[in-house]
Amino acid sequence: MSKCNHILIRDIPLFGCIAFGIIDRGTNVLQVRPYTECPLSCVFCSTDAGAHSKRRISEYMVDLPQLLSAFEWASSYKETDDIEAHIDTVGEPLMYPQIVELVSGLSGNGHVRTVSMQTNASLLDTKLIDSLESAGLSRINISIESLEPGLAKRIAGIGSYNVEKVLENAEYIARNTNIDLLVAPVWLPGINDAEIPKLIEFALEIGAGKKFPALGIQKFLPHKYGRKPDVKVMNWDKFYSRLREWEKMYQTKLVLAPSDFGSFKCKPLPRAFKRYERVKVKVLGPGWMKGEKLAVARDRVLTVVDADRIPVGSDVFVRMERVVDGIYIARP
Repeated sequence: MSKCNHILIRDIPLFGCIAFGIIDRGTNVLQVRPYTECPLSCVFCSTDAGAHSKRRISEYMVDLPQLLSAFEWASSYKETDDIEAHIDTVGEPLMYPQIVELVSGLSGNGHVRTVSMQTNASLLDTKLIDSLESAGLSRINISIESLEPGLAKRIAGIGSYNVEKVLENAEYIARNTNIDLLVAPVWLPGINDAEIPKLIEFALEIGAGKKFPALGIQKFLPHKYGRKPDVKVMNWDKFYSRLREWEKMYQTKLVLAPSDFGSFKCKPLPRAFKRYERVKVKVLGPGWMKGEKLAVARDRVLTVVDADRIPVGSDVFVRMERVVDGIYIARP
């Protein structure tokens, strides 16, 4: 990742950028994104993470005190003490040097009911698992695409990926901790079809899903800037039909709804801009992907696209292109 700018995010707003900070989608779940890098380069990665990235120009790490302060403001604004703090990055959250301290800070927040994390688990070990449990981690969602080591390495895009270690740590979580485990494979048609039933059996055998569902099978969706393996994208009807067949076969819930995790709509954070609005912004530095710059206005951070020629430090007018879920994208 040496080709990228490595930037510590400090003293700038943490609301508005999809790559870092806090994201609110109008529910009691607040996404917490402290770090962007990833040790894997999965063939299906929607965010083009890892050493094989072709589009990223920056990697970000967020200052912990500022992240917790921003989360406190957001959770207070939501007017509920039933918040789920969900740590899910555009990379791998376990690479964040203060991940245990982050979990501890979130779990100690009076508005928080659940602290969850999405991870590929490649960096887990029993010591870290125990530390995360002590810090207050409620649920961990582990993405495992295959039980077969060779196929797992191919999907992960890196020869050092050790799925046996991941499986051992998943079993340790399920059998020896109070952390709820959800096994969350991405189904890649034509690549890991035969692995999905095996992963269902594995999750049920080790006792995943103490409180929440044991499995969260994900349909592969191609993303504009993500990697696109040679697979035929399955339609939703076929996907859900197969999940229902497996539900009957294994007597476990596979067709999931937000309510299965206690998610509900609640007061959204205030929207700072209107779509197509003309706004004057201060350009701070390089953006996350090629052609982008980060900018600030109205105590929000924005991503400005088609911004190669805009100098850092300048004040420019932009037109707001995206304002949904508090993620702001603009164009000069």
